[in-house]
Amino acid sequence: MKQNKLETITKLFEGKEIRSVWDSEKEEYYFSVVDVISILTDSKDSSDYWTTLKRRLTNDEGSQLPTICRSLKLKAKDGKMRNTDTLDTKGILRLIESVPSPKAEPFKLWLAELGKEKIDEVFDPEIAIKRAINYYRNRGYDDKWIKARLNGILDRNKLTDIWKESGINEGYEYAILTNDIYKEWSGMTAKEYKEFKGLRKESLRDNMSDIEVLLADIGEITTRELAKKHKPYGLNENRKIAKAGGEVASNTRKDIEEKLCEDVISKDNKLNYQYIDDNKKLDNTVP
Repeated sequence: MKQNKLETITKLFEGKEIRSVWDSEKEEYYFSVVDVISILTDSKDSSDYWTTLKRRLTNDEGSQLPTICRSLKLKAKDGKMRNTDTLDTKGILRLIESVPSPKAEPFKLWLAELGKEKIDEVFDPEIAIKRAINYYRNRGYDDKWIKARLNGILDRNKLTDIWKESGINEGYEYAILTNDIYKEWSGMTAKEYKEFKGLRKESLRDNMSDIEVLLADIGEITTRELAKKHKPYGLNENRKIAKAGGEVASNTRKDIEEKLCEDVISKDNKLNYQYIDDNKKLDNTVP
C-alpha cells in the first residue's frame, strides 16, 4: 500500500521504495524484508542475503525474528504478485539491529537515541509531555486545542481507572467497553470510525471535529460517573453502564443535529495525505 507523505518507517529510508501492506484487522503495517535489506546493504541479491541472515539468526543467535515473518503477496518488479517475507514495524526495527552493515549504523544510532529518550522520560515524565505538545504544535494545532486534548487524556485515564477497580482487564475488555460507548452515539465501533475517516494508525480523536470530541467526552465522562454511582463489577455489568453513557451522548448528538439540520459525524480528518489501494482485510497470507 502506498500513501502520500506516509509517516511510517518508510520515512527512515529517505523516500526509497519499501513495499508494504496494511492489515486492517491487526491495524499494523507489514514491510518487505528484502526491500529493507537491499537499502541497508551492498548485496547484489537481497533474497540470498536474507536467507543467509535468517540461518545465522536462528542457528547462531537463537533469534526468533525469522519465525515472526509473515509471507504475503507483494507486487514484484515484473508486475506479478509473489510471496514475500514481511515484518511489522517492531520486527523491521529488530531486523535493522541485526544487519552487520555500515549503512545500518545511522538507523542503529537513531534507535539508540529513541531508547535514551524513553529512559529519560522514566526519570522526568515532563519530557514526554513537552514532546507531545511540540508534536501537536508542529502539526498546526493551537494551544487551546492541545490543552483540551491533554485534559481529554486525563479524563480517559480516570475512566480506565474506574474500569480497573470494577474488575475489567486492560486491553481487550477496555476495547469492548470503548466500542460500546462509541457504537451508541456514533453507530460505529472505534475501529469502524477510524476507517470511516480514512485513518489507519493515526489517533481518532486527533482527527475529530470539536463536536465529535464533545460527544466522545460526554459518552466517556457519563460512563465514568454512572460507574462510580452504581459500582458495576465484571464485563457484563460494565457493558450496560458503557451503553448507558453512550446513549446520553447519542441523545446530545440528536439534539445538536436537530438544531443544525445536518449530520455532525464527518469523514473529515486532519491528514494532508490519503491512502490508496486500501484492502479491508489481508487474505493473502500463506499458511
